[in-house]
Amino acid sequence: MITIRNYIESDANALWDIFFNTVRNINARDYSQVQVEAWAPESFDFEIWKNKVTGLSPFIAEIDGIIVGYTDLQDDGLIDHFFCHFEYQGQGVGKALMSHVFSAGLEAGVMRYYSNVSITARPFYEHYGFTLAKEQLVEVRGQKLINFVMEKYIN
Repeated sequence: MITIRNYIESDANALWDIFFNTVRNINARDYSQVQVEAWAPESFDFEIWKNKVTGLSPFIAEIDGIIVGYTDLQDDGLIDHFFCHFEYQGQGVGKALMSHVFSAGLEAGVMRYYSNVSITARPFYEHYGFTLAKEQLVEVRGQKLINFVMEKYIN
């Protein structure tokens, strides 16, 4: 069973592992090796990461006490991070997290959800009713990567 809870600071290591390994193992099918290495570098200042995820205040997905994914929802409807552990994909983790995002958004009165979505994640977002707002080229540590601004309006 997948449970969703709020982030605590001691989750930061596990979230880095999920981020790093998902980019390196899953996103690697849509981006070059150089691009994924820039996106998820081997050496990275952990304090910067910890500050980033603490600021996101993410929702944590767990199965039997193991962190298997995370996402966030900002006040303006931005979903900044959405990552499922590469070994747990296709097991309902993303569905549970997205359902939680929509519940939290309903409670907060969010009328527009949006996210900067990788090539890899675009079909997942489309499955949940997001549409393409624009394609963009972003620079990450000297590498240019294609991603998409996806959005969903609530009527």
